Amino acid sequence: MPYVHPREVFADAISDRAAGIIFVHNHPSGDLEPSKEDIRLTTRLIESGKIAGIEVIDHIIISRNGYFSFQAEGLLSKE
Repeated sequence: MPYVHPREVFADAISDRAAGIIFVHNHPSGDLEPSKEDIRLTTRLIESGKIAGIEVIDHIIISRNGYFSFQAEGLLSKE
């Protein structure tokens, strides 16, 4: 996965004064299981969102086989 920087990910949300954000990306392989990098990135985005005052509502992985929701699987820390 190419490196994703929170500054770029949150830019539009900040300019739109969003209170929350949902991230979505695809796995063309069809495997819905989040990779270690997906989990690390999600954790980093949650922490960045806390600093910016923007709640990460969900991170969804989509593929031709369905979807995986970090929120539904209890993988988003709301602390």
